[in-house]
Amino acid sequence: MSESAPIRVMLVDDHAVVRSGLSAFLMAFDDLELVGEAENGRQAVQRAAALQPDVILMDLVMPEMDGAAATRQIREAYPHIQVIALTSFREDTLVQAALQAGAISYLLKNVSADELAQAIRAAHAGRSTLAPEAAQVLIQAATRPAAPVFELTERERDVLIWMVRGLSNNEIAAKLVVSPSTVKFHVSNILSKLGVSSRTEAVAFALQQRLVE
Repeated sequence: MSESAPIRVMLVDDHAVVRSGLSAFLMAFDDLELVGEAENGRQAVQRAAALQPDVILMDLVMPEMDGAAATRQIREAYPHIQVIALTSFREDTLVQAALQAGAISYLLKNVSADELAQAIRAAHAGRSTLAPEAAQVLIQAATRPAAPVFELTERERDVLIWMVRGLSNNEIAAKLVVSPSTVKFHVSNILSKLGVSSRTEAVAFALQQRLVE
């Protein structure tokens, strides 16, 4: 075992029995040291400031302040502190929220003691460890087709809004204080950008894609 200082770990979980189990786990490894505990995200932010741990094991679903919010605050204030999301939940939204907040790793609580110890060491060294479920979420997000972008100008959006409200070109021209030919030009651009062939299709498509309120 290395003679360097042990990795200072803080536990954050709203269940005392979970904190007790994790505390016992840490005692089994000479290179890991428990320096503090917190039972919710708000307390985690306060104690991270006071204790300055190397790595935090962060539950995600907690009262007062959830783990993702706490992770974001801690990482913004103390970027040298690494956070491992350690949770029972594998929902896509939780995975994305934790990683976007700055957690370096995402693990489920059924992870083995040796795997968790390795993840703590890896996090301290700046390396990520992901449960297979979390890795799958990232893969799906990376391969999901991007939502189409309709780059309408501000004036084209104004025209589209009045089109949705059923106004004719002449009526839209009066509303926007421009000539009917200018409105006709904008309508033509709108149809082209939306990939439709008629005003009716443009209106239906705009409502379907929520391009206007």
